[in-house]
Amino acid sequence: MQGDTAGVVARRIPGRPGRKGSGADEDVDGRTLSWALRVAGVLLGCTTAAAGLLAFLLAGVALGPFLLWPHTRPGAFGVLMAGARRLTGLERNRRSFFFGDRFPEHYESCDRKVLRYLAVRGSTGLLCGVVIGLLGIGAVLAGLLVRGAVQGSLRWGELLTQSLLGGVLLFLGLQGLRSLVALDSRLARESFGPSEQELLQRRIDELAVSRAAVVQAVDAERRRIERDIHDGIQQRLVALAMLLGRARRGRDPEQADALLLQAHQESRDVLAELREVAWRVYPSALDDLGLEEALGGVAERCGVPVRTEFTVQGPLPRPVETAAYFVVSETVTNAAKHSGATAVSVRVLLDNQVLTVRVRDNGRGGADPAGVGLSGLRSRVDALDGALHIDSPEGGPTMVTAELPCV
Repeated sequence: MQGDTAGVVARRIPGRPGRKGSGADEDVDGRTLSWALRVAGVLLGCTTAAAGLLAFLLAGVALGPFLLWPHTRPGAFGVLMAGARRLTGLERNRRSFFFGDRFPEHYESCDRKVLRYLAVRGSTGLLCGVVIGLLGIGAVLAGLLVRGAVQGSLRWGELLTQSLLGGVLLFLGLQGLRSLVALDSRLARESFGPSEQELLQRRIDELAVSRAAVVQAVDAERRRIERDIHDGIQQRLVALAMLLGRARRGRDPEQADALLLQAHQESRDVLAELREVAWRVYPSALDDLGLEEALGGVAERCGVPVRTEFTVQGPLPRPVETAAYFVVSETVTNAAKHSGATAVSVRVLLDNQVLTVRVRDNGRGGADPAGVGLSGLRSRVDALDGALHIDSPEGGPTMVTAELPCV
């Protein structure tokens, strides 16, 4: 898991504001300042770990009798957790300031996470301080070694042996310090944001909900198609059959011609409605002409003027094209039939691997997001890990925006 869902949503390298010079100089200064802040953060972390562990232990000892007695246990535990959360708040601020970490603002760690973080952070912080102390002692010994070599008090064999041993110890110390710093970062991500297990469970829940919503949307679409066929096409076919029957049984040639003319017009209306239902099931123009031409067909069939702006370079994934088409088709149809709109604008934009589809009409508003059509669109968009936003206040205008990731 990565990105904002893993807890740290951004990482910033602090720069030096107000500095004038070349871009390369500013980058070097920014990196230098970043490393200086990180080193200061590690050193401060050793101090806060020791102070936090000491305060936590003293509080535990002071509250121990109250924690053992059942009647005072809840209150004592509340006092203990209040202090523990203040300590973790300081650690969180340290990570944010010195390392540029960003954590979810509204995420609150459970008590178990807080106590575990303080226990592990205290021990690793003290160990980190020990390693830094050993590196400092090693630096002093290295200086004495260099001084002895310059003064000639050390033989070459002894100098080589001590240099080799010191290099190995330096390597081990630096690797240990690096591992402790990485452990500190991982502990902060797991404690101040959702863990990988929580993210996985959240993802499973989202997939289960979206799958159920897709099934419901498919069933609702099937019922709507059945109603369109039964109430529309079937009734027109019955009327067509009656007209042809009257024309066949009629004895007046002029009346028969009139009935045949009505039957011909009725057959054209049936074909148009059948074509509309077929396009509602799946637009064949997507396969043959692409999304832009398919949206042009939606604009041509709409009863109100539709202005389309299509800004997409390159091909799109087929599921994304299909979802975008149905978003535009459904919202434009709703605007023409129910909102009283006189103009509709459609904008399709691909930016940073996210396809944004925005449909706006000047109707009277009041669209119901829980309606069959819009809820079906939401389910279709959610199935692609997208987002559907509906803004339709009373009096209008109505704006429907779908964001579809193209990955």
